[in-house]
Amino acid sequence: MEEYLVPAGFGQDEFTEKKSRFIGRVWLVETEEEALAKIQEMKKQHYDATHNCWAYIIKDGAVRFSDDGEPGGTAGMPMLQVLQREGLFNVVCVVTRYFGGILLGAGGLVRAYTKGAKIAVDAAGKSIKRVWTVLYVPCPYTYYERVKLEVAAFGGIIRNTDFGSEVELEILMPEAKAQSFLDRLTDMSAANIEGMETAKEYRAFPVE
Repeated sequence: MEEYLVPAGFGQDEFTEKKSRFIGRVWLVETEEEALAKIQEMKKQHYDATHNCWAYIIKDGAVRFSDDGEPGGTAGMPMLQVLQREGLFNVVCVVTRYFGGILLGAGGLVRAYTKGAKIAVDAAGKSIKRVWTVLYVPCPYTYYERVKLEVAAFGGIIRNTDFGSEVELEILMPEAKAQSFLDRLTDMSAANIEGMETAKEYRAFPVE
């Protein structure tokens, strides 16, 4: 199964440029229908806005954008290019503009809509969708801090921690690194730690 980036959730931010107010929003969507629904929702919510420009990318599906009345190439395409540069899929972005009375010019519009999309993406954050191997790792307390460092080094996530006679960890590890991680724990602890695979999951988790 493929590995790709999606928005971690909803993101919103705004700024003012020469008295025009720009509001950028990003959502995670699974289908083109969901993307179009979000666009319509914003058009209804901001019916009094000058423009509601948008772009979306659906994995293995549609890639579309709209300038919504701004000069051609100054809004939708720059927004789409932000989403593409960020490597995102299953994403829709809407940048709403309330005109402030001062013209920005073509270059100014491109910069403004690029910024509107970028700040929305940054506010949403990113998740990586991939196959994760679920590991059960019982760990003596003396090794607990070291194991946490190894999980981070291998790009894993500690999902659950139970403190009993020893620490019991449920760890999500990228599928390709799971066996190397288990081998590392065994070597590092002189075989005092022996983890085991319990399942596989195809899902998204936030990345830094």
